[in-house]
Amino acid sequence: MTNKNEIKLFQNEQIRTKWDSEIEDYYFSVIDVIAVLTESKNPNRYWSDLKIKLKDESGEPYEDIVKLKMPASDGKMRLTDVANSKQLLRIIQSVPSPKAEPFKQWLAQLGKERLDEIADPEQAIERAINTYRMKGYSE
Repeated sequence: MTNKNEIKLFQNEQIRTKWDSEIEDYYFSVIDVIAVLTESKNPNRYWSDLKIKLKDESGEPYEDIVKLKMPASDGKMRLTDVANSKQLLRIIQSVPSPKAEPFKQWLAQLGKERLDEIADPEQAIERAINTYRMKGYSE
C-alpha cells in the first residue's frame, strides 16, 4: 500500500483518502463520509450506531472495516475507520440522505479519474494543481 494520504473534495467538504496500490482502490475515512452525508454534529456517534445497525441487519460484524492512520484536525496522525469503494457504497445505502446519490456519482468519478491517471500520469499532476488552487492556496 502506498503511504500517501490525500484529501478529496466533495461539494467543498474534505474527505480523507489513501490509495492502496495492491487492491487498486481508495480507502475513505468513514467518519468524513458520515459527516458529509448526515451533517451530524457527532459523526463518530452516528457511525458507532450505524455499525450496530449493520451488524443486526446482516447478522455478521462489520469486520472488513479497517483502521488506518490519517491526519486528524489537530495535525497528528490518528487511527480512523476506513472503507474501500465497495464497502463505502454499502454504508452509503444505509444512510438516509439526499446527498447519497450525488456522493455515489462523485465516487464513480473518482474511480474514472484514477483510471485515466494510470493511463496518462500527466493528468494526476494537473488534478493536484487544480485541487491545490481549489483549497485557496496561493500560486
